[in-house]
Parts: sequence; C-alpha cells; structure tokens
Amino acid sequence: MKVGIVGYGAYVPKYRITAETIARAHKQDPKKITAGLLVHEKTVPAYDEDTATIAVAAAKKALTCANITPTKIGALYVGSESHPYAVKPTAVTVGEALGVGNDYMAADLEFACKAGTAALQICYALVKAGMIEYGLAIGADTAQSRPGDVLEYSAAAGGGAFLIGCNEDEIIATIDATLSVSSDTPDFWRRPMQAYPEHMNRFTGEPSYFRHVLAATEKILAQTNLKPSDFSYVVFHQPNGKFALTAAKKLGFTREQVEPGLIAPHLGNSYSATSLIGLAAVLERARPGEKILVTSYGSGAGSDSFILQTTENI
Repeated sequence: MKVGIVGYGAYVPKYRITAETIARAHKQDPKKITAGLLVHEKTVPAYDEDTATIAVAAAKKALTCANITPTKIGALYVGSESHPYAVKPTAVTVGEALGVGNDYMAADLEFACKAGTAALQICYALVKAGMIEYGLAIGADTAQSRPGDVLEYSAAAGGGAFLIGCNEDEIIATIDATLSVSSDTPDFWRRPMQAYPEHMNRFTGEPSYFRHVLAATEKILAQTNLKPSDFSYVVFHQPNGKFALTAAKKLGFTREQVEPGLIAPHLGNSYSATSLIGLAAVLERARPGEKILVTSYGSGAGSDSFILQTTENI
C-alpha cells in the first residue's frame, strides 16, 4: 500500500527583523555575523501569535490543499518546543479550531527541532498500519533566545503541516522510506522554569548536527540503494543557512539540489517547522516523478530521514 502526502501547508509570520539590526543593537559586526551564519533576516511572531495559532494557520492550508473533510482525520500530532502550555495539549486546541470532531488520536511531541518530522513518521505508520485514513502532522514553533546569544540571529517562528493518506488518487508525494538516528548528545537544553535555552556553542556542530544528519542520510541511502544524484531536491534542517550547505557538500549533494528548500537565510530557524517548511517550498516547484530527500535534526539528539517521490497528482 502506498502512503504519502495528500496535502501540505506552511505559515510564517509577516514580521521580520534583520541580522544587521540585531548586530548593531549588541555592537557587533553585521557583515561578519551574516557571513558566518548565512542568515540575513528572520520571522518574528506578532503579539497574538503562538504555536497553536501558527499550527492552525498551517493546517488550514494543508486541508485546503488536500480538499478533505476535517472529520476524516484520525490522528493529529503537534511537534514543538514552545507549546503554549506546560500542561495542556496544543493538539486538541488545533483539532477544535479545525473542526476535527472528537474521534481522533492526539498528542503533543517534543524533540527539539525534529518534533515535526517525528509527527510525520507517526502519522505515516498509523496510515500504513490501516488504523486511520488520514493523519495530520504539524511542526510549529516560536523559538526563544537569550538576548545577545548567537541564537538570537536565527531563532524564528513558523509552522508546517502535512496530511498523510493512502488514496493513490490523492497522494502528491509517496513516502518510500523513513528511518531515524538517535543518541544522548546534550548539545542544547532548557531546564524547567528557565526562560531561555542553553547550548554548547560549537559543540552543536560536528558532534551533534553533522554527526546525526550525515549518519541518518547515509543510512537511508544505503538501505534504498540510492545515491545523491538520484534526487532532484534535498532538504536538511537549518539551524542557520550554512549548516545545510555544508552537510550537502559532505554527502555529495549539489548546491542546486539544496537551494529550493533553503529557507533559513530569510526566515531563520523555526525549529520544529524548519524542515517541514523547507519541504513545502520544494513541493511548490516539484514536478511528477521527482525524488526528494529530507533529513531533520533535533538537539538532544537525533535525525529523521525520509525519501519521497512526487506523483502525477502534484
């Protein structure tokens, strides 16, 4: 049975702040910051935008794209590290706003920046098992940063939503393979009651991001007997603009394969949403029969990797 994406949607706040503005506020060199991170500007949520409202906005676009009745959704998962409540699920608030009804599975997920792709994997598995007809996977965040921290240049807001189903007349991209690589690598964390996250600075690069992204990608390529040149597009998680390009080069992908989904330079890193928004950007231009590779990353640490192929329905 083929299982894949039947609808998708993305939402980013309309407000922006440039890296230059932040750098000047902290008396830092704007050109050095921009060149080092490859982030020119980022999204800023409005005062009344939180993870729930952003998730609803993205999900409504996914439902419109799929043109299905919300009550057909059998599972709804929201991945985020900035849920509005410490104890109260975002997922049911989103389900209520969408009109899903009451007969559905729901949960909030948290795995730093890969909670959205974790939701995608769960929905894929439930549809594949025949337990539900449609699953809605959402990644949404309003990322926080300590003022003056390097994260302030990239921590952004946004949401991505994907409806997963098995009707071949509706699938616009099949999910042909998925796997994960996980480890206890504490490169980024936030204790209860702390206002801002802590991180291990450059340790978040080689031992964390690159170790997991490269391992997951290499593993899924080996399992499927595919090589970088078989893909039209590749989307990696983007804590900044440079990491995705560096990972692509290490793995043998070209800049041309990466750039269509490279959103961080102008949107920043919306954490759980980043990989999903990058995938949405790719689907906007993809043609039938094209292969797409997506590998997310979440601090703490782990990566989810997917191989998709677009259909005639795209």
